[in-house]
Amino acid sequence: MDKQADIKRISDLRKVIEYHNKRYYQQDAPEISDAEYDHLMRELQDLENRYPETFSPASPTQRVGTVPLAKFASFNHPSPMLSLANAFTSEEIIEFDNRLKRLAGVDHISYIAEPKLDGLAVNLIYENGIFKKGATRGDGTTGEDVTQNLKTISSLPLKIKPFSKSPIPSFVEIRGEVYIEKEPFEKLNIRRIKDGEEPFANPRNAAAGSLRQLDSRITARRPLNIFLYGIGNVIGIDFSTHGKVLQILAGWGFPVNKLIEQAQDIDACLQYFERIGTKRKSLPYEIDGIVLKVDNLSMQKTLGNISRNPRWALACKFPAAQETTTVKDIIVGVGRMGTLTPVAIMAPVNVGGVMVSRATLHNEDEVIKKDIRVGDTVIIQRAGDVIPEVVKVIMEKRTGREKKFKMPSQCPECGSEIVRFEGEVAHRCVNISCPAQLKEHIRHFASRNAMDIEGLGEKVSAQLFDAKLIADPADLYFLTKDQLVALDRQAEKSAQNLIKAIAKSKNPPLDKFIYALGIRHVGERTAKLLADHFGIMENLVAAKQEDLMEINEIGPEIAAAIVEFFHEQKNINVIKKFAKAGVQPQKKESAVNSPLQGKSFVFTGTMESMGRNEAKTLVENLGGIIHSSVTKSTNFVVAGSEPGSKLDKAKSSGIKIISEDEFLKLINR
Repeated sequence: MDKQADIKRISDLRKVIEYHNKRYYQQDAPEISDAEYDHLMRELQDLENRYPETFSPASPTQRVGTVPLAKFASFNHPSPMLSLANAFTSEEIIEFDNRLKRLAGVDHISYIAEPKLDGLAVNLIYENGIFKKGATRGDGTTGEDVTQNLKTISSLPLKIKPFSKSPIPSFVEIRGEVYIEKEPFEKLNIRRIKDGEEPFANPRNAAAGSLRQLDSRITARRPLNIFLYGIGNVIGIDFSTHGKVLQILAGWGFPVNKLIEQAQDIDACLQYFERIGTKRKSLPYEIDGIVLKVDNLSMQKTLGNISRNPRWALACKFPAAQETTTVKDIIVGVGRMGTLTPVAIMAPVNVGGVMVSRATLHNEDEVIKKDIRVGDTVIIQRAGDVIPEVVKVIMEKRTGREKKFKMPSQCPECGSEIVRFEGEVAHRCVNISCPAQLKEHIRHFASRNAMDIEGLGEKVSAQLFDAKLIADPADLYFLTKDQLVALDRQAEKSAQNLIKAIAKSKNPPLDKFIYALGIRHVGERTAKLLADHFGIMENLVAAKQEDLMEINEIGPEIAAAIVEFFHEQKNINVIKKFAKAGVQPQKKESAVNSPLQGKSFVFTGTMESMGRNEAKTLVENLGGIIHSSVTKSTNFVVAGSEPGSKLDKAKSSGIKIISEDEFLKLINR
């Protein structure tokens, strides 16, 4: 056969298939049958296999799922993916506009208004027009590399289309939202139920779960879609407005939501909010509000960011979806710290597209305050369209047969005494061997932000505990494959994978290990402070309360909780068991010869060249220490634009104050 003709045919087929992808996925107007499409795709695959030198990552064939990934790699976003501040009323939206006009020193601001999709945020990297990497938002700085799974989304271009109004940049970050439409979601759940699988709770969960599949062939079978709504870093092109960014994205071939509008002032934004709210139920996808963004990009830069939120953007949330149901029972759950939480068991009801049958009542005081009784008819809502909560009791529906709730005097799990410490609203089980606490403790230990043991979720943790194979987290490291295989619904392959995942977690960062221990009041931030200060586990175990209080941000309550934890002999025995199993927490290596080594920094005001979180990470990576407030031990206060009261305190205390430019020189930027 003629090789040149075949190679030309490959090029033609790629163009034809991309055209039909756009007609099917973006325009909902297919021109050929599925069988015809499959025939074209099969022909292209055969030709590409025959001529491997024609391989292109932008080929439509590269959307097909590949072999399962061993583990998602982490991905550092070139520029932070910030979260948005929320507004729930028109007054808050108007105040947002007034605040920005004061800060920018202008009388008028034009905005871009867009629907706020209920999906999963992603960051896409294109180099010289070719899709190279894609990741979830993660913590805003580091996400999960899900490149192969993103390639299965047929509406996502693998190659930027040339556009007369714009050159193709050599590098660009494109931000978007992965989602599943309502009707395909319902069909997906029907199929899962038919196959004996648990249905997804809502479209967002389905989208997130699909994008995080280790086998991209599974992702390819899920009805994922995507809208692109902005950019991060870009090289090779300049933009003046956000509206222009969206126009260019659409010109490059990216799906951009057609409901996005330019709003000339805040009144137009409020009208858009009302108009989209009335369309909400008729849209093919879930939204939970709108997003407003300052259109002028130069003004965006001037306004800057506050912590994890850009000043120039706002998420305006629709009122939470509410429904009426009845309280069938109030049960009490026990958390890993022994906290007892009353939970309302209700007649199932659909709230904003999600079936709800349980809602937390927080604590006994909250139950008494709202006077919630078993048998009551109540109004419930999903707070922020996510968490179910009881809003109020409909008193007119009371019959007199309702039963008041009373917190039990004994733990429902172990029968131990329940206490309520002075100054606390929570009731607690004080038995540290309580089965419910231990199960929750093991689940926390294995969770993603702690030891990150893949495959060891709530159900498996409880199964291991109930089978008496583990009594504490350290027992995990003595499990064998044969023990796991003997359990119900544990196949040999999944058992082997779990054993590997447990073994892989034996050398965690010290701060992750400290957080995983589940010490009261010690979250991820405090665990990092402890790891940085003490360096090794032995030093922390031996620390006295006064030693702990030398650390900025640790007060007497946290210090007392840490000392109490390590004075408990059962906890010391577990730590010794970890060591016997070969678990060795790793101290983070200090930066060698860094001018920041051991120096403490406080940031105030807005950084122009980078976000404050990025600056703090740089300091910590170079051996420096971050303080949240100015103290005598502070070495530098970095003052950005619009500094706050920390600057005044630094001046009065004689602390060295440096500008952003001086800070950049200090870190060799």
